Amino acid sequence: MLEIPFITLELLFTAVWLAVRLIVWIRQKRIIWKREALLLLMYINLAVIIRFAFFPRELVNGHIQPLIFDTKAAFPFRINIIPFVNLLQYDSTRDIIWNVVGNTALFIPSGIILPVVYNKLNTFGKVIAAGAFISFLIEVIQLPFTSRVTDIDDLILNTLGVMIGYGIYSFVKKMRERKDK
Repeated sequence: MLEIPFITLELLFTAVWLAVRLIVWIRQKRIIWKREALLLLMYINLAVIIRFAFFPRELVNGHIQPLIFDTKAAFPFRINIIPFVNLLQYDSTRDIIWNVVGNTALFIPSGIILPVVYNKLNTFGKVIAAGAFISFLIEVIQLPFTSRVTDIDDLILNTLGVMIGYGIYSFVKKMRERKDK
């Protein structure tokens, strides 16, 4: 059994992020600070997603519980491919609301940040596809971890969050364009 503490995964994510940024800076032979500030928003967004997508929301003795990989318990994978079936299996209405609102809200910033940071993600379809891909990737990565469930509901709700975020982005962009006229 392998336990991966939250801080370890976040530090690994940070190290990979910095290595990629360093490679980009070396290849470009310069650092564009305005771009790096925007990319920092994406880094923070992804770090928060990692926290809540991979680690239980509840703290135990004030600590985030580790991600557990146990080869004996990982197989068969825990997968739900039937939409909204698991929602009915929660213990309380409060848990259902936490799941729906949490999975949706977690990805709203992605719908705002993606078109701001990446110029090629300039349409609703492209932003939704990128956000859905990020969510899908998370669900696939969760497969071998016994404390997580790969669930179509999460993919649907995360994508809904991206859609809401893109709606907010579009609304603000149009308001700014009207103000500039």
